[in-house]
Amino acid sequence: MEEQVVTVGLDGSPESLAAARWAADEAERRELALRLLHAWILLSPPTPDSPAADDQNYWAKRIVHDAHMELGRRHPDLPIAEEMVAEEAETALLDAAARSRMLVLGSRGMEPLASFFLGDISLYVVGRAERPVVLVRAGEAAEERPSEVREREVVVGLSLHGPQDNLLEFAYVTAFTRGVPLRAIHGRGLPVQAFVPWGVDPGIARDVAEKAQRELDEVLRPWRERFPRVRVIDEVRLESPAQAVVRAASGSGLLIIGRRRHRAALAPRLGPVVQAVVHHASCPVAVVPHE
Repeated sequence: MEEQVVTVGLDGSPESLAAARWAADEAERRELALRLLHAWILLSPPTPDSPAADDQNYWAKRIVHDAHMELGRRHPDLPIAEEMVAEEAETALLDAAARSRMLVLGSRGMEPLASFFLGDISLYVVGRAERPVVLVRAGEAAEERPSEVREREVVVGLSLHGPQDNLLEFAYVTAFTRGVPLRAIHGRGLPVQAFVPWGVDPGIARDVAEKAQRELDEVLRPWRERFPRVRVIDEVRLESPAQAVVRAASGSGLLIIGRRRHRAALAPRLGPVVQAVVHHASCPVAVVPHE
């Protein structure tokens, strides 16, 4: 059952600490509690009579305790809970995601040999979680205070194919709680016949853009009525969806992208747009599962 809590996975890395700071800021904005989760398959039962130096769980406790102390100083009124589980990280994180409003994980960047939280665990969790998963990199952007991101818009990438209610609700609520504009981006590639020897046929490009804009307006209309206080900037870009959303995210406070829960049997769990975004977007990325 979903709890009114934001859960962050901790592994002691700078990336997971940046994720914890981001998660605490977001929990406070949404008036939710924060849960600090550390999963290690070798956790042993508590042994209160043993010296700390001999306690097999010493470093696990230290990771969670240190994060709790820092976040408690930054957010004195935020309810913070600690949870340490003796499970594989993938299992523990998926279970925690099912019980949370969102799960936040650290991301290790774009270098060829770099991977996400505890190796490939982030990508595994992003592809299977039933709740939104946010990936946060270490660095200045991840450590900014809420007041410092107040004017940085939220970006949501829209495919316009099929229902996207979960994605749009998450995007609008996020923009509303931050008091920032929401930029809705749709990328659409041009058909082959649009390309001519001297470049792109302007008539075909215009027709494609106008059709896409009408579809985008139709999708956003009920949400504009539901959230009249959120200023929405809608934009159609005639390029690949992956390029459109990654470029639009530059300088933004958060990029939100959808992931279909049900994909073809042999298809990868993460489509090409999500793959591009989680590897190349320069801001925190929220991946929201939807139908």
